[in-house]
Amino acid sequence: MSYNTLISADALRAQLDNPDWILIDCRFSLADTGLGAKNYRRGHLPHARYADLDKDLSSAITSQKGRHPLPDFRALSQTLGQWGVGNQSQVIAYDDAGGAFAGRLWWLLRTFGHDKVAVLDGGIKLWQKKGYPLTTALPAVKPATFRPYLQESFWLSAGQVQNRLADRSIVLIDARAPERYRGEVEPIDPIAGHVKGAVNRPFQANLAGSGEFLPAEQLRTQFEALIGDRTPEQIVHMCGSGVTACHNLLAMEHAGLKGSKLYAGSWSEWIRDKNRPIAKGR
Repeated sequence: MSYNTLISADALRAQLDNPDWILIDCRFSLADTGLGAKNYRRGHLPHARYADLDKDLSSAITSQKGRHPLPDFRALSQTLGQWGVGNQSQVIAYDDAGGAFAGRLWWLLRTFGHDKVAVLDGGIKLWQKKGYPLTTALPAVKPATFRPYLQESFWLSAGQVQNRLADRSIVLIDARAPERYRGEVEPIDPIAGHVKGAVNRPFQANLAGSGEFLPAEQLRTQFEALIGDRTPEQIVHMCGSGVTACHNLLAMEHAGLKGSKLYAGSWSEWIRDKNRPIAKGR
């Protein structure tokens, strides 16, 4: 059996020593970019590698791009191989933020044509709550060859988003907190507001109080109410920098609403061009 969206802590515990399974720790903090790596060294799931959002899962920022541009795909492919990920590996990504960062790696691997990737539901917090083991030992890694099969239709550029909003062929869903979407506060980017025409669904709405994702049926009902008569293929997700937007995309996939896309540059890229329309309020 392969896992393609979420995996429970119990199911992962049963496969923890499976050599064909590769665990990747994606913990990160926007406020302290070195904290995730520090926490990994203090304790992580057995056999897990560490993926840094800035260094491994993003490329360098330029004057035209957002805060977490898509990584260099060739470099990421090589890194995956160095982590021991092959094309037949079952990859499990986890974090301590409800999947907010692990979802980025999940989406990137799917963009590489690798479907055997899932996010640990509840992350390391639920894992620890269940009394499952952590370790400070670094994993013994056997390098592999990873060959990507890039799915370029999985994401849209700013220009494509602008054109498709204009002809009303997409629904753009913003995963940021409501107050950021409305432009009431903006703690990270220099301009507040949202892309004109976007609707808001904070990624936290996908989670229950336990930190686990809501049941698939409940997620499906909520997203169908949001998108109306549009098909999943007409849905595009965004956030501040293209990271937490993957959480909404993952939630839709888990709910059986397959085929939505990512605006990878998101708000931090959108505002680089003053001619792109922005709005405030609801």
